[in-house]
Amino acid sequence: MNTNYLENNHLQLVGKIVSDKSYSHEIYGEKFYNFDLEVIRLSNTVDIIPITISERLLTEVEIEIGKNVIIEGQFRSYNNYENERNRLVLTVFAKEIKVVSEDDVIEVTNNVVLVGYVCKKPIYRQTPFGREIADILLAVNRAYNKSDYIPCISWGRNARFCQNMEVGTEVKIVGRVQSRNYEKKHEDGSVETRVAYEVSVASMEVVDEENMDSTTDNETENVENA
Repeated sequence: MNTNYLENNHLQLVGKIVSDKSYSHEIYGEKFYNFDLEVIRLSNTVDIIPITISERLLTEVEIEIGKNVIIEGQFRSYNNYENERNRLVLTVFAKEIKVVSEDDVIEVTNNVVLVGYVCKKPIYRQTPFGREIADILLAVNRAYNKSDYIPCISWGRNARFCQNMEVGTEVKIVGRVQSRNYEKKHEDGSVETRVAYEVSVASMEVVDEENMDSTTDNETENVENA
């Protein structure tokens, strides 16, 4: 099967740099750095998205707090082994970066397209107010026989649509990357505030139509931009 990895996993973010860069790792002599990008939703809610970038993209662009940039790349995951447990870590891997001014009019500031496979049974639930939600873990193929495991959250009709999807179903998801604070309770009773990163689904389509009818639903943009 011929796979176009750029089409499988592509995103664009427009936002403001809100942290200095910090050293991440080095592969074959190429150094990578991390920094945080502030992306504002239509509702003025702020998402703080972690960015990983190669030193080779920084020859003409300095990472400076307050600078506005456009980033194109991929939403990736890796396992971080700490405290004798594996933890899924998500980051935006930058492939292009460009400085923009605040006067530039850019209609889409946060957009991600993923094509991958449902790798766990979706978890469907309803809030006390009756809002329908489904959690999906999507396996997105990457070059060199690697995969990224991306948590996605769907709402309303999309949640109802995906609740009966079988593991292995191939889907195309369009949405946005979001950050969300949550509390982790430890065995000793202490509580730690953590940040989760996920894709909020705006539309969803089953790629293999022999298994299920395809659908597209933009309900998320109306419900969850707030």
